Amino acid sequence: MTDYEGYTQVDGLEAPEVGVGMLGYAFMGRAHSNAMLKLPSMMYPPKAIPKLVAVCGRNQEAVAEMASRFGYAGYYTDWEKMLADERIKLVDNGGPNDVHEEPCVAAAEAGINILCEKPLARTTEEAKRMWDAVKNNKVKGMVAFNYRFAPAVRQARDLIASGALGKIYHFRAMYLQDWILPHFNTPYLWRHNKEVSGTGAIGDFSHIIDIGHFLLGSRTQSVQSTMKTFIPERELMDGSGTGVVDVDDAFASVIEFENGAIGTLEGTRLASGRKNYHVFEVNGEKGSIAWNLERLNELEVHWAEDEPAETRGFRNVMVTEGDHPWIENWWPPGHTIGWEHTFVHEVDHLLDCIVNDKEVGPEGATFEDGYNACVVADAIVESSETGRRVDCKY
Repeated sequence: MTDYEGYTQVDGLEAPEVGVGMLGYAFMGRAHSNAMLKLPSMMYPPKAIPKLVAVCGRNQEAVAEMASRFGYAGYYTDWEKMLADERIKLVDNGGPNDVHEEPCVAAAEAGINILCEKPLARTTEEAKRMWDAVKNNKVKGMVAFNYRFAPAVRQARDLIASGALGKIYHFRAMYLQDWILPHFNTPYLWRHNKEVSGTGAIGDFSHIIDIGHFLLGSRTQSVQSTMKTFIPERELMDGSGTGVVDVDDAFASVIEFENGAIGTLEGTRLASGRKNYHVFEVNGEKGSIAWNLERLNELEVHWAEDEPAETRGFRNVMVTEGDHPWIENWWPPGHTIGWEHTFVHEVDHLLDCIVNDKEVGPEGATFEDGYNACVVADAIVESSETGRRVDCKY
Protein backbone atom coordinates (compact mmCIF):
# COMPACT_ATOMS: atom_id res chain seq x y z
CA MET A 1 0.00 0.00 0.00
CA THR A 2 1.08 3.59 -0.64
CA ASP A 3 -0.25 6.60 1.33
CA TYR A 4 -0.87 10.00 -0.27
CA GLU A 5 -2.13 12.46 2.38
CA GLY A 6 -5.04 10.34 3.55
CA TYR A 7 -5.50 8.46 0.29
CA THR A 8 -4.36 4.83 0.22
CA GLN A 9 -3.56 3.05 -3.02
CA VAL A 10 -4.00 -0.70 -2.74
CA ASP A 11 -1.55 -2.90 -4.63
CA GLY A 12 -2.76 -5.69 -6.90
CA LEU A 13 -4.14 -8.90 -5.42
CA GLU A 14 -1.61 -11.61 -4.66
CA ALA A 15 -3.31 -14.33 -6.65
CA PRO A 16 -2.26 -16.18 -9.80
CA GLU A 17 -3.91 -15.21 -13.06
CA VAL A 18 -5.47 -17.85 -15.30
CA GLY A 19 -5.93 -16.83 -18.93
CA VAL A 20 -9.42 -17.67 -20.22
CA GLY A 21 -10.55 -18.34 -23.77
CA MET A 22 -14.34 -18.33 -24.13
CA LEU A 23 -15.90 -20.35 -26.94
CA GLY A 24 -19.37 -18.93 -27.54
CA TYR A 25 -20.84 -15.46 -27.17
CA ALA A 26 -24.51 -16.18 -26.53
CA PHE A 27 -26.45 -17.13 -23.38
CA MET A 28 -23.86 -19.25 -21.57
CA GLY A 29 -20.92 -17.20 -22.80
CA ARG A 30 -22.46 -14.15 -21.15
CA ALA A 31 -23.36 -16.00 -17.94
CA HIS A 32 -19.85 -17.39 -17.52
CA SER A 33 -18.17 -14.10 -18.44
CA ASN A 34 -20.28 -12.26 -15.89
CA ALA A 35 -19.19 -14.78 -13.24
CA MET A 36 -15.53 -14.30 -14.03
CA LEU A 37 -15.82 -10.55 -13.68
CA LYS A 38 -17.57 -10.83 -10.31
CA LEU A 39 -15.36 -13.55 -8.87
CA PRO A 40 -12.21 -11.68 -7.71
CA SER A 41 -14.08 -9.15 -5.59
CA MET A 42 -16.70 -11.51 -4.10
CA MET A 43 -14.88 -14.82 -3.58
CA TYR A 44 -12.35 -12.87 -1.60
CA PRO A 45 -9.45 -13.32 -1.35
CA PRO A 46 -9.57 -15.06 -4.73
CA LYS A 47 -7.70 -18.31 -5.20
CA ALA A 48 -7.02 -17.18 -8.76
CA ILE A 49 -8.01 -14.31 -11.00
CA PRO A 50 -9.57 -15.15 -14.37
CA LYS A 51 -7.94 -13.04 -17.08
CA LEU A 52 -10.27 -12.62 -20.04
CA VAL A 53 -7.90 -13.19 -22.95
CA ALA A 54 -10.20 -13.91 -25.88
CA VAL A 55 -13.69 -14.90 -26.93
CA CYS A 56 -14.39 -16.95 -30.04
CA GLY A 57 -17.42 -17.24 -32.31
CA ARG A 58 -18.31 -17.57 -35.98
CA ASN A 59 -20.10 -14.23 -36.31
CA GLN A 60 -17.37 -11.58 -36.31
CA GLU A 61 -19.66 -8.67 -35.51
CA ALA A 62 -21.31 -10.49 -32.60
CA VAL A 63 -18.07 -11.82 -31.14
CA ALA A 64 -16.41 -8.39 -31.39
CA GLU A 65 -19.33 -6.89 -29.49
CA MET A 66 -19.02 -9.63 -26.84
CA ALA A 67 -15.30 -8.90 -26.43
CA SER A 68 -15.97 -5.19 -25.95
CA ARG A 69 -18.93 -5.72 -23.63
CA PHE A 70 -17.10 -7.97 -21.15
CA GLY A 71 -13.57 -6.66 -21.53
CA TYR A 72 -11.88 -9.52 -23.36
CA ALA A 73 -8.46 -8.50 -24.68
CA GLY A 74 -9.39 -9.74 -28.15
CA TYR A 75 -11.47 -12.19 -30.15
CA TYR A 76 -11.18 -15.00 -32.69
CA THR A 77 -13.51 -16.47 -35.28
CA ASP A 78 -11.56 -19.76 -35.42
CA TRP A 79 -11.34 -21.86 -32.25
CA GLU A 80 -8.16 -23.60 -33.41
CA LYS A 81 -6.39 -20.26 -33.57
CA MET A 82 -7.69 -19.40 -30.11
CA LEU A 83 -6.30 -22.65 -28.70
CA ALA A 84 -2.90 -21.74 -30.17
CA ASP A 85 -2.87 -18.56 -28.04
CA GLU A 86 -0.28 -19.38 -25.37
CA ARG A 87 -1.89 -16.98 -22.90
CA ILE A 88 -4.94 -19.25 -22.56
CA LYS A 89 -4.81 -21.82 -19.74
CA LEU A 90 -8.58 -22.45 -19.45
CA VAL A 91 -11.04 -22.92 -22.30
CA ASP A 92 -14.67 -22.30 -21.42
CA ASN A 93 -16.75 -24.11 -24.03
CA GLY A 94 -20.24 -22.63 -24.14
CA GLY A 95 -20.92 -23.39 -27.79
CA PRO A 96 -23.67 -25.60 -29.24
CA ASN A 97 -23.42 -29.31 -28.51
CA ASP A 98 -21.80 -30.17 -31.85
CA VAL A 99 -18.74 -28.08 -30.98
CA HIS A 100 -18.11 -29.66 -27.60
CA GLU A 101 -16.07 -32.72 -28.52
CA GLU A 102 -13.48 -31.53 -31.03
CA PRO A 103 -12.39 -28.28 -29.32
CA CYS A 104 -12.36 -29.92 -25.87
CA VAL A 105 -10.24 -32.85 -27.04
CA ALA A 106 -7.86 -30.48 -28.80
CA ALA A 107 -7.64 -28.28 -25.70
CA ALA A 108 -6.82 -31.28 -23.50
CA GLU A 109 -4.13 -32.43 -25.92
CA ALA A 110 -2.65 -28.93 -25.82
CA GLY A 111 -2.52 -29.06 -22.00
CA ILE A 112 -5.35 -26.54 -21.55
CA ASN A 113 -7.90 -26.95 -18.75
CA ILE A 114 -11.59 -27.07 -19.71
CA LEU A 115 -14.99 -25.95 -18.50
CA CYS A 116 -17.63 -27.40 -20.85
CA GLU A 117 -21.34 -26.66 -20.91
CA LYS A 118 -23.85 -29.45 -20.45
CA PRO A 119 -24.62 -31.87 -21.91
CA LEU A 120 -20.97 -32.83 -22.20
CA ALA A 121 -21.59 -34.37 -25.62
CA ARG A 122 -24.25 -35.45 -28.10
CA THR A 123 -23.60 -39.14 -27.46
CA THR A 124 -21.95 -41.46 -25.00
CA GLU A 125 -19.18 -42.19 -27.51
CA GLU A 126 -18.28 -38.52 -27.86
CA ALA A 127 -18.35 -38.07 -24.08
CA LYS A 128 -16.01 -41.04 -23.58
CA ARG A 129 -13.46 -39.58 -25.99
CA MET A 130 -13.60 -36.26 -24.14
CA TRP A 131 -13.23 -37.93 -20.74
CA ASP A 132 -10.28 -39.99 -22.02
CA ALA A 133 -8.59 -36.86 -23.39
CA VAL A 134 -8.82 -35.12 -20.02
CA LYS A 135 -7.52 -38.19 -18.16
CA ASN A 136 -4.70 -38.97 -20.57
CA ASN A 137 -3.42 -35.40 -20.73
CA LYS A 138 -3.81 -34.73 -16.98
CA VAL A 139 -5.72 -31.47 -17.32
CA LYS A 140 -8.64 -30.32 -15.21
CA GLY A 141 -12.01 -30.81 -16.86
CA MET A 142 -15.36 -29.79 -15.39
CA VAL A 143 -18.88 -29.94 -16.82
CA ALA A 144 -21.03 -26.87 -16.14
CA PHE A 145 -23.74 -28.52 -14.09
CA ASN A 146 -23.98 -25.26 -12.20
CA TYR A 147 -26.87 -26.23 -9.91
CA ARG A 148 -24.42 -28.26 -7.86
CA PHE A 149 -23.23 -24.81 -6.77
CA ALA A 150 -26.54 -23.45 -5.49
CA PRO A 151 -26.15 -23.16 -1.69
CA ALA A 152 -29.42 -24.99 -0.98
CA VAL A 153 -28.49 -27.88 -3.29
CA ARG A 154 -25.06 -28.24 -1.66
CA GLN A 155 -26.74 -28.11 1.76
CA ALA A 156 -29.11 -30.87 0.67
CA ARG A 157 -26.23 -33.00 -0.62
CA ASP A 158 -24.30 -32.54 2.61
CA LEU A 159 -27.32 -33.51 4.74
CA ILE A 160 -27.90 -36.65 2.68
CA ALA A 161 -24.19 -37.58 2.75
CA SER A 162 -24.11 -37.15 6.53
CA GLY A 163 -26.82 -39.78 6.93
CA ALA A 164 -29.33 -37.29 8.34
CA LEU A 165 -32.08 -38.64 6.05
CA GLY A 166 -31.11 -42.25 6.66
CA LYS A 167 -31.70 -44.76 3.88
CA ILE A 168 -32.84 -43.03 0.70
CA TYR A 169 -35.99 -44.42 -0.87
CA HIS A 170 -37.04 -41.99 -3.60
CA PHE A 171 -35.69 -39.27 -5.89
CA ARG A 172 -37.94 -37.35 -8.24
CA ALA A 173 -37.09 -34.40 -10.44
CA MET A 174 -38.72 -32.25 -13.09
CA TYR A 175 -37.44 -29.58 -15.44
CA LEU A 176 -40.30 -27.73 -17.13
CA GLN A 177 -40.25 -24.82 -19.59
CA ASP A 178 -42.75 -23.48 -22.11
CA TRP A 179 -40.77 -21.62 -24.76
CA ILE A 180 -41.73 -23.78 -27.76
CA LEU A 181 -45.50 -23.66 -27.30
CA PRO A 182 -47.27 -22.91 -30.61
CA HIS A 183 -48.35 -19.37 -29.71
CA PHE A 184 -44.70 -18.30 -29.24
CA ASN A 185 -44.00 -19.14 -32.91
CA THR A 186 -40.53 -20.35 -31.93
CA PRO A 187 -38.57 -20.89 -35.17
CA TYR A 188 -36.43 -23.87 -36.07
CA LEU A 189 -33.24 -23.64 -33.97
CA TRP A 190 -30.13 -25.74 -33.53
CA ARG A 191 -31.77 -27.25 -30.44
CA HIS A 192 -34.34 -28.88 -32.78
CA ASN A 193 -31.67 -30.56 -34.91
CA LYS A 194 -30.34 -33.93 -33.75
CA GLU A 195 -27.11 -33.57 -35.74
CA VAL A 196 -26.25 -30.44 -33.76
CA SER A 197 -27.85 -31.08 -30.37
CA GLY A 198 -27.90 -34.87 -30.00
CA THR A 199 -31.20 -34.82 -28.12
CA GLY A 200 -33.80 -32.20 -27.27
CA ALA A 201 -35.29 -31.78 -23.81
CA ILE A 202 -33.25 -34.76 -22.58
CA GLY A 203 -29.92 -33.03 -23.14
CA ASP A 204 -31.15 -29.53 -22.26
CA PHE A 205 -32.48 -30.79 -18.94
CA SER A 206 -29.70 -33.27 -18.17
CA HIS A 207 -29.28 -31.26 -14.98
CA ILE A 208 -31.91 -33.52 -13.42
CA ILE A 209 -29.88 -36.62 -14.30
CA ASP A 210 -26.71 -35.20 -12.80
CA ILE A 211 -28.39 -33.75 -9.71
CA GLY A 212 -29.76 -37.19 -8.86
CA HIS A 213 -26.28 -38.73 -9.09
CA PHE A 214 -24.82 -35.83 -7.10
CA LEU A 215 -27.36 -35.90 -4.26
CA LEU A 216 -27.61 -39.65 -3.84
CA GLY A 217 -23.95 -40.44 -4.52
CA SER A 218 -25.15 -43.23 -6.79
CA ARG A 219 -25.51 -43.68 -10.54
CA THR A 220 -28.69 -44.57 -12.39
CA GLN A 221 -28.90 -48.32 -12.93
CA SER A 222 -31.87 -48.62 -15.29
CA VAL A 223 -34.55 -46.55 -17.03
CA GLN A 224 -38.02 -47.12 -18.42
CA SER A 225 -38.86 -44.11 -20.56
CA THR A 226 -40.97 -42.44 -23.17
CA MET A 227 -40.23 -39.33 -25.24
CA LYS A 228 -42.39 -37.33 -27.61
CA THR A 229 -42.06 -34.76 -30.38
CA PHE A 230 -45.33 -32.85 -30.42
CA ILE A 231 -44.46 -30.29 -33.12
CA PRO A 232 -42.59 -32.13 -35.91
CA GLU A 233 -41.86 -29.11 -38.14
CA ARG A 234 -41.01 -25.47 -37.49
CA GLU A 235 -40.56 -22.43 -39.69
CA LEU A 236 -36.98 -21.55 -40.55
CA MET A 237 -35.73 -18.27 -39.12
CA ASP A 238 -35.41 -16.69 -42.56
CA GLY A 239 -38.94 -17.73 -43.54
CA SER A 240 -37.72 -19.79 -46.50
CA GLY A 241 -39.44 -23.01 -45.45
CA THR A 242 -39.64 -25.46 -42.59
CA GLY A 243 -37.17 -27.62 -40.68
CA VAL A 244 -37.86 -31.13 -39.40
CA VAL A 245 -37.67 -31.46 -35.61
CA ASP A 246 -35.93 -34.78 -35.06
CA VAL A 247 -35.36 -34.52 -31.30
CA ASP A 248 -37.69 -34.85 -28.32
CA ASP A 249 -39.91 -32.03 -27.08
CA ALA A 250 -40.58 -33.92 -23.84
CA PHE A 251 -39.65 -37.07 -21.96
CA ALA A 252 -40.60 -38.99 -18.82
CA SER A 253 -38.65 -41.79 -17.13
CA VAL A 254 -38.94 -44.19 -14.23
CA ILE A 255 -35.46 -44.93 -12.93
CA GLU A 256 -33.65 -47.12 -10.42
CA PHE A 257 -30.34 -46.22 -8.81
CA GLU A 258 -27.45 -48.54 -8.09
CA ASN A 259 -28.01 -47.99 -4.35
CA GLY A 260 -31.59 -49.32 -4.60
CA ALA A 261 -33.49 -46.03 -4.57
CA ILE A 262 -36.13 -45.47 -7.25
CA GLY A 263 -37.24 -42.27 -8.89
CA THR A 264 -38.74 -40.34 -11.77
CA LEU A 265 -37.39 -37.81 -14.26
CA GLU A 266 -39.60 -35.52 -16.34
CA GLY A 267 -38.65 -32.77 -18.77
CA THR A 268 -40.62 -30.74 -21.26
CA ARG A 269 -40.47 -27.51 -23.24
CA LEU A 270 -44.27 -27.41 -23.52
CA ALA A 271 -45.42 -26.80 -19.92
CA SER A 272 -47.53 -23.66 -20.22
CA GLY A 273 -46.65 -21.12 -17.54
CA ARG A 274 -43.39 -22.80 -16.54
CA LYS A 275 -40.34 -20.73 -17.41
CA ASN A 276 -37.45 -22.45 -15.63
CA TYR A 277 -39.12 -24.86 -13.23
CA HIS A 278 -36.40 -27.20 -12.00
CA VAL A 279 -37.47 -29.07 -8.87
CA PHE A 280 -36.41 -32.17 -6.98
CA GLU A 281 -37.48 -34.09 -3.90
CA VAL A 282 -35.59 -36.75 -1.96
CA ASN A 283 -37.40 -39.04 0.49
CA GLY A 284 -35.52 -41.01 3.13
CA GLU A 285 -36.35 -43.06 6.21
CA LYS A 286 -35.71 -40.09 8.54
CA GLY A 287 -37.03 -37.22 6.47
CA SER A 288 -37.40 -35.51 3.12
CA ILE A 289 -35.82 -32.58 1.26
CA ALA A 290 -37.29 -30.59 -1.64
CA TRP A 291 -35.95 -27.70 -3.77
CA ASN A 292 -37.25 -25.39 -6.49
CA LEU A 293 -34.81 -23.46 -8.68
CA GLU A 294 -37.26 -20.58 -9.00
CA ARG A 295 -36.96 -20.21 -5.19
CA LEU A 296 -33.32 -21.19 -5.09
CA ASN A 297 -32.49 -19.75 -1.66
CA GLU A 298 -35.04 -21.98 0.03
CA LEU A 299 -34.92 -25.63 1.06
CA GLU A 300 -38.02 -27.50 2.17
CA VAL A 301 -37.16 -29.96 4.93
CA HIS A 302 -39.23 -32.51 6.83
CA TRP A 303 -37.90 -34.56 9.73
CA ALA A 304 -39.99 -37.66 10.44
CA GLU A 305 -39.55 -37.78 14.24
CA ASP A 306 -38.28 -34.42 15.50
CA GLU A 307 -41.68 -32.77 16.03
CA PRO A 308 -44.96 -33.66 17.71
CA ALA A 309 -47.23 -35.46 15.28
CA GLU A 310 -49.82 -32.67 15.31
CA THR A 311 -47.29 -30.10 13.95
CA ARG A 312 -45.12 -32.38 11.87
CA GLY A 313 -44.66 -31.33 8.24
CA PHE A 314 -42.38 -29.59 5.80
CA ARG A 315 -40.69 -26.41 6.97
CA ASN A 316 -39.17 -23.79 4.70
CA VAL A 317 -35.52 -23.04 5.48
CA MET A 318 -33.83 -19.96 4.06
CA VAL A 319 -30.32 -21.06 3.12
CA THR A 320 -28.80 -17.62 3.68
CA GLU A 321 -27.00 -17.96 7.01
CA GLY A 322 -23.25 -17.35 7.10
CA ASP A 323 -22.55 -21.03 7.79
CA HIS A 324 -24.47 -22.20 4.73
CA PRO A 325 -22.36 -22.96 1.62
CA TRP A 326 -20.78 -19.84 0.03
CA ILE A 327 -23.13 -17.31 1.68
CA GLU A 328 -20.34 -15.77 3.77
CA ASN A 329 -18.99 -14.39 0.48
CA TRP A 330 -22.17 -12.46 -0.22
CA TRP A 331 -24.72 -10.66 1.98
CA PRO A 332 -26.14 -10.73 5.55
CA PRO A 333 -28.69 -13.47 6.42
CA GLY A 334 -31.98 -13.13 4.58
CA HIS A 335 -30.45 -11.20 1.69
CA THR A 336 -30.85 -13.66 -1.15
CA ILE A 337 -28.51 -14.44 -4.02
CA GLY A 338 -29.52 -15.24 -7.59
CA TRP A 339 -29.17 -17.71 -10.45
CA GLU A 340 -26.03 -16.00 -11.78
CA HIS A 341 -24.16 -16.56 -8.53
CA THR A 342 -24.08 -20.34 -9.08
CA PHE A 343 -21.64 -19.67 -11.94
CA VAL A 344 -19.38 -17.60 -9.67
CA HIS A 345 -19.15 -20.53 -7.24
CA GLU A 346 -18.62 -22.95 -10.12
CA VAL A 347 -15.75 -21.01 -11.73
CA ASP A 348 -14.15 -20.34 -8.35
CA HIS A 349 -14.11 -24.08 -7.64
CA LEU A 350 -12.49 -24.91 -10.97
CA LEU A 351 -9.84 -22.21 -10.62
CA ASP A 352 -8.98 -23.54 -7.16
CA CYS A 353 -8.58 -27.02 -8.67
CA ILE A 354 -6.35 -25.65 -11.43
CA VAL A 355 -3.96 -23.51 -9.38
CA ASN A 356 -3.83 -25.79 -6.33
CA ASP A 357 -3.97 -29.11 -8.20
CA LYS A 358 -7.15 -30.32 -6.49
CA GLU A 359 -9.65 -32.86 -7.75
CA VAL A 360 -12.70 -31.44 -9.52
CA GLY A 361 -15.02 -34.04 -7.98
CA PRO A 362 -17.04 -34.84 -6.06
CA GLU A 363 -18.16 -31.23 -5.57
CA GLY A 364 -17.80 -30.29 -9.23
CA ALA A 365 -19.04 -32.40 -12.12
CA THR A 366 -16.07 -34.17 -13.69
CA PHE A 367 -15.96 -35.30 -17.31
CA GLU A 368 -16.72 -38.76 -15.93
CA ASP A 369 -19.89 -37.33 -14.39
CA GLY A 370 -20.71 -35.74 -17.73
CA TYR A 371 -20.16 -39.10 -19.43
CA ASN A 372 -22.42 -40.81 -16.85
CA ALA A 373 -25.21 -38.33 -17.62
CA CYS A 374 -24.79 -39.08 -21.34
CA VAL A 375 -25.09 -42.81 -20.64
CA VAL A 376 -28.43 -42.20 -18.94
CA ALA A 377 -29.60 -39.87 -21.72
CA ASP A 378 -28.81 -42.50 -24.36
CA ALA A 379 -30.61 -45.13 -22.27
CA ILE A 380 -33.71 -42.90 -22.09
CA VAL A 381 -33.70 -42.63 -25.89
CA GLU A 382 -33.20 -46.38 -26.34
CA SER A 383 -35.94 -47.22 -23.85
CA SER A 384 -38.39 -44.91 -25.57
CA GLU A 385 -37.57 -46.27 -29.02
CA THR A 386 -37.79 -49.93 -27.97
CA GLY A 387 -40.53 -49.70 -25.35
CA ARG A 388 -38.36 -51.69 -22.95
CA ARG A 389 -36.55 -51.11 -19.70
CA VAL A 390 -32.88 -50.44 -20.41
CA ASP A 391 -29.88 -51.01 -18.15
CA CYS A 392 -27.31 -48.22 -18.10
CA LYS A 393 -23.96 -49.50 -19.30
CA TYR A 394 -21.08 -47.37 -18.03
